Amino acid sequence: MNLKDYIANVPDFPIQGIQFKDITPLIADGKAFQYATQQFVDFTNEIGADIIVGPDARGFIFGCPVATQLGIGFIPVRKPNKLPREVISYSYDLEYGSNTLCLHKGDIQKGQKVLIIDDLLATGGTIEATIALIEKSGGIVAGIAFLIELVDLKGRDKIDNYKVLSLMSY
Repeated sequence: MNLKDYIANVPDFPIQGIQFKDITPLIADGKAFQYATQQFVDFTNEIGADIIVGPDARGFIFGCPVATQLGIGFIPVRKPNKLPREVISYSYDLEYGSNTLCLHKGDIQKGQKVLIIDDLLATGGTIEATIALIEKSGGIVAGIAFLIELVDLKGRDKIDNYKVLSLMSY
């Protein structure tokens, strides 16, 4: 299946000069969504992950069905003031601003093998922050999976030491 057939390009969103890759058509199509999810499930099995972590919010879209299908847990990484218990946080720059991500203290167990799933790898800031939170918690990043990788933005340079799966590249 060619998943690129299910991605809509939206010029100048959220700011001028950004070519936004809208995944809504993919997740709206049951067969395309199921196909992408199965690719992530296969990767999770290959690396032997114990748990899935997904960054807010599109990482939830793909991470939750993978975790459910495999019968393993899912842990959200969220923006500030969205998690009710004590958190650890990490701030970083995006291609069009800055952000902070948070993880509940204690959600990742020491030595736990983690797969991070997100929709998009661009400059790598979000994934770098997520990795930092997992490793600070004592978890081991066993792999990282993306629906889309924007190759020209060189986000993969920040995650060279990890096993990475990208279902599509632009």
